[in-house]
Amino acid sequence: MVTSCDHQKLMAQQPNILFIFSDDAGYADFGFHGSHDFKTPNLDALAASGVKFTQAYVSAAVCGPSRAGLLTGKYQQKFGFEENNVKGYMSNSSALLGHDMGLPVDQVTMADYLKELGYKTALFGKWHMGHADRYHPTKRGFDEFYGFRGGARSYWEMSEAEMQKKAEAKLEKGFGHFKEPEKYLTDELADATIEFIERNKKQPFFAYLSFNAVHTPMEARKDDLEKVPAHLTGRRRTLAAMTIGMDRAIGRVLDKVKELGLSDNTLIVFTNDNGGPSDTNHSSNAPLSGTKANHLEGGIRVPFLMSWAGKLKANSSYNNPISTLDLLPTFVTVGGGDVSEIEGLDGVDLMPFAKGESQGKPHETLFWKKENRGAIRHNEWKLIRFPDRPAELYNIEEDISEINDLASEKPELVRELYKKLFDWELTLDRPLWQLKRLYEGKAAVRMDNHRKPKIKK
Repeated sequence: MVTSCDHQKLMAQQPNILFIFSDDAGYADFGFHGSHDFKTPNLDALAASGVKFTQAYVSAAVCGPSRAGLLTGKYQQKFGFEENNVKGYMSNSSALLGHDMGLPVDQVTMADYLKELGYKTALFGKWHMGHADRYHPTKRGFDEFYGFRGGARSYWEMSEAEMQKKAEAKLEKGFGHFKEPEKYLTDELADATIEFIERNKKQPFFAYLSFNAVHTPMEARKDDLEKVPAHLTGRRRTLAAMTIGMDRAIGRVLDKVKELGLSDNTLIVFTNDNGGPSDTNHSSNAPLSGTKANHLEGGIRVPFLMSWAGKLKANSSYNNPISTLDLLPTFVTVGGGDVSEIEGLDGVDLMPFAKGESQGKPHETLFWKKENRGAIRHNEWKLIRFPDRPAELYNIEEDISEINDLASEKPELVRELYKKLFDWELTLDRPLWQLKRLYEGKAAVRMDNHRKPKIKK
């Protein structure tokens, strides 16, 4: 039993956690990854203040499943969240229809765990874990919410007609209180995060700043467009301006943390939800091949920064593979929780690796799956399985751009990795929804509303 004295002692030791998440950003489109065209001075400074993870992966190449894995610390296919919960998909259960697709209510989120540990929790921005009321952030561990339930929206005030057409995109404060932004949304989300930090500076807080930047629609402030190098044109120019705006907003939040004297007691993480889509927002993932929605490195490898003044070495890099699945166990552990009591976690606590205390690898093997497509990374080797052509095999340590397919030269290794991938797939659940054109009429018997919420005390 925890006494009030013990609880006060724990709270005094708990760091604040500021988690900043961008949307659809290209791997190469940051100064700290070598870009000369995209100006990100605040994120560059964050990178210089801590650890840059050079082989960070998401658990899916699209945002919905990627976020479901991140929030639970588990491969999202274990609970059926394999596809994006967007139009064009159908439920595999008569109980799940249309907008009522979301993170199953029995899945415990990082916010649930941190709230139980005494944190004040808040989400600012994109949710995309279900439009229906039962999936709402304030019912999934977040004390406060200011954002939108869907996957994308305008950066400016939407018209009544637009809101009628796309209700999940309406800007919402708390539960059911809708009011459109008065300024550019990236700035408004930063304002709300700053205000939350100011109100909670004397207690441990978890702020999840989930930008919709730089996802479409391509909308930037005019003054930011004027800062973009003249040789960039079209969507690439707008993307650069949107990135400038996001970096400025992040800088304002980081400045507030410093101003309030919270730097030594705040763990800060920045990453992105999936690879950049080169078609829709013209992002660049160089030197990686591939883009959002495929299993080449450009679809699943993301920028990842971690900073904690006095705890993590400045200007350092960590070069072994990690996953955004690792965020939940990392946050819960630094918050004073015991992740060994959480069943089914696939992520690990990154702090021993970030601090140089552990010389092992966080992950020897990582997996990806969407429909019949799949991938496995085992040490330096990566196998990509396709439904319509032979598998491809790459040595990622030697061939980051996945140019030299070695599958025909190493058939035994291909078979070994195929088996590992297949064995993992046997542990997964049936997808809760899939593309309508592929699965019309093939409803699964499992029903999401049969699930019971539970949290490990």
